[in-house]
Amino acid sequence: MNKNKKITILGIESSCDDTSASIIQNGYLLSNVIANQDVHKAYGGVVPELASRAHQQNIIPVVDRAIKLANINKSEISGIAFTRGPGLLGSLLVGSSFAKGFSLVNNIPLIEVNHLQAHVLAHFIKEDKKENKEPEFPFLCLLVSGGHSQIILVKDYFDMEIIGQTIDDAAGEAFDKCAKTIGLPYPGGPLIDKLAKEGNPKAFTFTRPKIKEFNYSFSGLKTAFLYFIRDKVKEDSNFIENNKTDLCASIQYTIIDILMNKLKLAIKQTGVKDIAIAGGVSANSGLRNAIQELADIEKLNAFIPEFKYTTDNAAMVAITGYHKYLKGEFVGQDITPLARMPI
Repeated sequence: MNKNKKITILGIESSCDDTSASIIQNGYLLSNVIANQDVHKAYGGVVPELASRAHQQNIIPVVDRAIKLANINKSEISGIAFTRGPGLLGSLLVGSSFAKGFSLVNNIPLIEVNHLQAHVLAHFIKEDKKENKEPEFPFLCLLVSGGHSQIILVKDYFDMEIIGQTIDDAAGEAFDKCAKTIGLPYPGGPLIDKLAKEGNPKAFTFTRPKIKEFNYSFSGLKTAFLYFIRDKVKEDSNFIENNKTDLCASIQYTIIDILMNKLKLAIKQTGVKDIAIAGGVSANSGLRNAIQELADIEKLNAFIPEFKYTTDNAAMVAITGYHKYLKGEFVGQDITPLARMPI
């Protein structure tokens, strides 16, 4: 490849309820635009049909904005990368259909991206006038979100092995469901994080699941929390209101402790020196602090994404597309999105 050649990738992300477009040029971010969907808050969770409709409304203006912010012309785009899966099928269809049409009309290569791989590779996004530290292969990445909780051994850009994962619910779901139990609106995870800063993490103790190897389980913790709250409210109708910050701090401490204990085991077995976190829950301040503290104690290198790269965004899709472009990994117009897609 000509080192002076500009490789410009347009990334499209539409796996859930955020419509996003991004431009990456030679690994450097030029723009990253995200349109959120507030409509779901009234329903306490993402409504797939509403999500796909909103994507249809948002995708053209979002892409147009990303191209203008990047100060490029459509003719400069080398390839278009889109999230193929996993995700909500209706939402994925909007993004993939737009990408295929854009590819066809502009005669540029089409690149499919695995949403989970993209979260991991967000650590390789470069920005001007920043230090741009990157983890060295192999490294461990704790990927935590509303749908996934995985420990991934990352051997290369596209050589990733899941060595531990949840056998039922994800950590992000546990945050949201526990938040709902104490009357917090959706999405509850960020609100728990905010209130936890004012509470005592040792105020209440919740049992930890005993799961073999590096796997997780959060279903039992959710149920235990629900029954705990039910019994306490029977004794005192004002229990939740009087203990809200301590409840948030305690459940957050428990979830993070479960996540970190398995990660510590994985570090010991693999002997890696670089550890990273990714996914929506990696925005949680308690988890970010725990990862950094572990790295300081064990003399490891911790890689914590900027907040803008924790949630679903097209920059992570574009950087993944960039590295696939370098390998010449393109797909045809017959490509279809997948609701389930292994890493």
